[in-house]
Amino acid sequence: MIDFLLGVSMTIKKALVLAAGRGTRLRPLTHTMPKQVIPVANRPILHYVLEQLNCVGIREVGMVVSPENHEQIKHSIDRNPWDLRLEYIEQKSPLGLAHAVIVSRDFLKEESFLMYLGDNLSGGGLDGILHTFESTNADATLMLKEVTNPQQFGIAEIGVEGEITRLVEKPENPTSNLAIIGTYCFSPMIHQATSSIVPSKRGELEITDAIQSLLENGGIVNSESLDSWWFDCGTKDDLLEANKTILEQSNSGHVEGNISEDSNIEGQVEIGAGTRVTNSEIIGPVRIGSNSTIVNSLIGSETSIGSGCTIKNS
Repeated sequence: MIDFLLGVSMTIKKALVLAAGRGTRLRPLTHTMPKQVIPVANRPILHYVLEQLNCVGIREVGMVVSPENHEQIKHSIDRNPWDLRLEYIEQKSPLGLAHAVIVSRDFLKEESFLMYLGDNLSGGGLDGILHTFESTNADATLMLKEVTNPQQFGIAEIGVEGEITRLVEKPENPTSNLAIIGTYCFSPMIHQATSSIVPSKRGELEITDAIQSLLENGGIVNSESLDSWWFDCGTKDDLLEANKTILEQSNSGHVEGNISEDSNIEGQVEIGAGTRVTNSEIIGPVRIGSNSTIVNSLIGSETSIGSGCTIKNS
């Protein structure tokens, strides 16, 4: 139990982060960068994921990428402050989450692992799902959250005692509003399940079908509920709302740049080194990167501005 109090996983030492998605709903942004490295509050989405893994002591990370985004993902992670042992695994075709597990078998071996979708952001940590998985000897533990649009997600149906009874991928007529939000813990039993399923109507090997197979074959499948906020960052609205939420919850107000006497700063504002603010008003929460220039401008709340930007008369 001491390990959990320290935020360190006892049995899970590996994580599989899925970052091969093409982000078609976010075009044209994703014409030039993978959606997993789009900055939210001035940090790539993927960095928030890696930070959560780092906080629970997971150091071995298999990063599932596509041939198209491999180099950009690698470039983004190479500049991270964590002592992670990264192995890049190419998923040559987008054939589903269960397929990503299949192509990662050499990395995963016969070990339990945590799987995290690399375009997800949440305000909760991973201690809860790890504790539930490890304390119940589960074969799969899923993170669930109530949503208003269950037709767009994999959904878990729950029995009278809170047990998972059935999983359905994007149901047309959902009987539950509990979405499976992209964080999972699996035992090695998942490999038998992924090898037993066939492609869905979408042409993909669905992880929900694999978990359903685990259920039907006597596997222990349970869940952990997320009480905090969560975004799957699949649309521009998700990105804007995630940016707003992270800025509002930030406790940072550190100003390293040069602020002129005729400028006014209110609220939680973070300004990076080398940034100059002249004759401008900034109303937090705002985060501005390094070596940017703000002149004769009003920067309103819930705004993030990257490094090396120039804003004048705006």
